[in-house]
Amino acid sequence: MNATLERTDALTVAREVLQIEAEALQRLMNSLDSRFERAVQALLECEGRVVLSGVGKSGAIARKLAGTFSSTGTPAIFVHPTEAAHGDLGTITEQDVAILLSFRGESDELTLLCPALKRLRVYTIVFTGRPDSTLGRMADLVLEIPVEREACPHNLAPTASTTAMLALGDALAMATMAMRGFSPRDFALNHPAGALGRRLLIRAHDVMRTGDALAVVPDTALLRDALFAITKAGAGAACVVNAEGVMVGLVTDGDIRRRLLQDETALGRPVTEAMTRHPMTLRGNPLAIEVLERFNSAPAKIGDLPVLDEQGRPIGMIVLKDLLRAGIV
Repeated sequence: MNATLERTDALTVAREVLQIEAEALQRLMNSLDSRFERAVQALLECEGRVVLSGVGKSGAIARKLAGTFSSTGTPAIFVHPTEAAHGDLGTITEQDVAILLSFRGESDELTLLCPALKRLRVYTIVFTGRPDSTLGRMADLVLEIPVEREACPHNLAPTASTTAMLALGDALAMATMAMRGFSPRDFALNHPAGALGRRLLIRAHDVMRTGDALAVVPDTALLRDALFAITKAGAGAACVVNAEGVMVGLVTDGDIRRRLLQDETALGRPVTEAMTRHPMTLRGNPLAIEVLERFNSAPAKIGDLPVLDEQGRPIGMIVLKDLLRAGIV
């Protein structure tokens, strides 16, 4: 068998699949009208949750869309129609809006669920490729998925229809989010562990080292005292303070090592001889990402940034490695 021919055939099929799916999305985009706007309005006016349901591949899409809606400002849940018929219907209230997904619109599970939703007075939106189907006729509002053929070579496996169904759900979620005025910060609040959440929520005081992890020595101390304080705190630097507790300098373990290379008796010298008298410091409680920018813009490479209060007393130390470990990038 010719391997080159196999690759060519595979690429041909792949490109045809993507072309068919792209055309399906274009057709879907061109079909959007006032019904889509009514769906958005229904979600904006919803006082409860958006309940998504479907079976098979449509169910998988419904489950994904429930997560998308929830994370973008529209509380949503997925309810399996079979489970709904066996008690989970109790989780649905009149204040909810239901979105049912079925390309052919004849799913037995959903055609059984829809009348139950009607009895609960739940506004019901249906995604389907057949508006005149059983499910389509039961719906309060139909959003049509105008797919003429699947991308499957035999026109059997749900492909273009599932792509369009997912895209329609994403479009509805994003349009609702935009109309709701949902901001990047709102998104971050729903994703505290995500990259955006860390960038927009974590502040300097959240990542700075304090207490026993903050090394502080008086300006009367010797270098050995500073080295002991740094080692005890597991730190890379110590803040040097005057009698009033105001920071007057910063000494790092690197400063001490360099002094020892020059003078083996340096540990007995005053800490003020090795400290940096005007180090870069931080006041206030800015976002951690802004602190990272301070590190990156420093005229000389630094790994430790003292945090001072309004009187200039050290209250914490931000370590570059801690920022990176926390995912602040």
